[in-house]
Amino acid sequence: MSHGPRLSPETERLVRLTIHICRGDWHGLRMLRREAPEGEPNRAWREALLQSHLFAGIPRMVEACAVLLAEGGLGSVTADEIEDQAQASPLGQPKRGQALFDSIYEDTGPAVVEALEKAHPEILNVTLSHAYGRILSRPGLDGATRELLAVGALAAGNQRRQLASHTRGAQRLGAKPEAILAAAELGVSGLPEAEAETLMATAKKYSGA
Repeated sequence: MSHGPRLSPETERLVRLTIHICRGDWHGLRMLRREAPEGEPNRAWREALLQSHLFAGIPRMVEACAVLLAEGGLGSVTADEIEDQAQASPLGQPKRGQALFDSIYEDTGPAVVEALEKAHPEILNVTLSHAYGRILSRPGLDGATRELLAVGALAAGNQRRQLASHTRGAQRLGAKPEAILAAAELGVSGLPEAEAETLMATAKKYSGA
């Protein structure tokens, strides 16, 4: 597999950042930070790091913080990156999050909501209010790029159902099919061949390629 120029160099670094955190690949993360070009890490890195806990879990995000700080940090956080207390409440930004959720899932959204609520109402609340309302809909990183990071993370985690959903989401938010497949290829790198082929088939099916 060859991801070549289908992702911009900066976006590829963000996808790799996310995948390293999801895998707990701290050596890879250190090397990525050491090789960062002038001007990076920047806000995009910080947004990717914050978003990573949705796929990797909070413990790995916290460990990633320690690794990156030891390698020089993530640059200076600007005032506009910190949402005020009303915006950062547990309820997040309901309208902002719902709009993003609807854009990603479109006509399948009601079924997703029903399934999550049936499993546990608080799972639905965390998904809509936190994941979408507080994190994925933040400014600082466009929706298509955030979905490319999700594609890489979900491919790395061998999560076919969610990979299908976020592959469609990336396409719906404007990511090009070749960029989506490149992110998926980065994610499946190192997985057993059969798993990688199945995941790539899923990504291809829903990417619009």
